[in-house]
Amino acid sequence: MIKAELHAHTDADPADLIAHSVETLVERAADDGYGALAVTLHDRYFDPAPHADHARARGLLLLAGIERTIARRHVLLINFPADCARVRSFEDVAALKRTYPSGLVIAPHAFYPTTTALGTLVERHAELFDAVEVNAMYTTWLDFNRRAIEWARARGKPLVGSSDLHLLDQMGTTYSLVDAADDADADAICDAIRNGRVEVRSSPLPSLTAMTLFTRMCWSGVKGRLRPRA
Repeated sequence: MIKAELHAHTDADPADLIAHSVETLVERAADDGYGALAVTLHDRYFDPAPHADHARARGLLLLAGIERTIARRHVLLINFPADCARVRSFEDVAALKRTYPSGLVIAPHAFYPTTTALGTLVERHAELFDAVEVNAMYTTWLDFNRRAIEWARARGKPLVGSSDLHLLDQMGTTYSLVDAADDADADAICDAIRNGRVEVRSSPLPSLTAMTLFTRMCWSGVKGRLRPRA
């Protein structure tokens, strides 16, 4: 089983102001026993090639990814080539999947009360999604994952656990265990997830921790949008 994080951001993100680099994220993930990590920047494609050797030396496989905004909602595109950064519609996503069947399309924080959550669009385009995210930002008394879990189970969609990592402190409370060989490549990992060979490991956050992390995440987003653009 491979411990995987499928939704993480770094300081290369063009939207939010993130403190850690890819290298720092790799080190932290390796120390925490992860075997696979997808970097999913907001509307910027992450090519793992420049960092692959460093990650491999730490026993970690990096996956290409992007958190693409489509119809003003977020969609995770994992293990696609750089072409995926140009998709603008759900029709484009369908075409992308036909061209690159080894890629993985995930619905992140699908029913969270945010403007970027898919909401009813996940139902309208259900056939496009290979998996649905269980997001780490929840507590025992406030959990917006419940509707996503019910939706996925009713439609036979796999669930994946992800932290939507903006802060290193978020790592570890929610993740995926993928039933694949230790030396599996990105295609094999995505294939295992697509075929339901994945388990979610998750623990609710203490209320104060959730409040603190959420505030810090929001502040990083504000600072990211206010910073001067090159």
